[in-house]
Amino acid sequence: MSENSDEATAPGVDWDALAASFDDEPDHGLRDADVRRAWAARLASWLPERPGDVLDLGCGTGSLSLLAAERGHRVTGVDLSPAMVERARAKLAGRDAVFLTGDATAPPVGEQRFDAVLVRHVLWTLPDPGRALRHWRQLLRPGGRLVLVEGVWGSVAPVGIPAGRLTALLAPLAGQARVERLSDDPSLWGREVTDERYAVVATYG
Repeated sequence: MSENSDEATAPGVDWDALAASFDDEPDHGLRDADVRRAWAARLASWLPERPGDVLDLGCGTGSLSLLAAERGHRVTGVDLSPAMVERARAKLAGRDAVFLTGDATAPPVGEQRFDAVLVRHVLWTLPDPGRALRHWRQLLRPGGRLVLVEGVWGSVAPVGIPAGRLTALLAPLAGQARVERLSDDPSLWGREVTDERYAVVATYG
């Protein structure tokens, strides 16, 4: 992700048009071995140890979905962009993974329940993040977890969602949440970063 890519893209962006170049950013495509290893290690600590069902919302081209599948998880990915979904399907061809076109706030998964819901850089774009979190919580099995990767980007006109606000939104859902700072690990981003980047893992039941 470049200094002004995801950070500056608000709702209304043509994600289909960006799909072809989306993986060019180090933390999107995970093409660099060090960046890929860094995200794989983080996911290993965030997701359940035993293979389970993982819902990747706003999955993009499926890079995190692939890391989850490589750990034995059964992955369902959802993205609003058909072009992103097409690339994700190609990236995980032959894996235990299904990709659907749909809205992350109301994913088309019916009554299916998951062991983990993984969401990266999506929540801050939503008009009502609290409502989305409540719905995602309902998609979890007992003992399931929300894995939320977010941040605040930019210095002149910052956009994003601070960790304090996100944990406050999670509090009424009565889970156990921990915050993990990601800004000080350049291997995740392919460079040094100075803005606020973090993950929240909230476990329920």
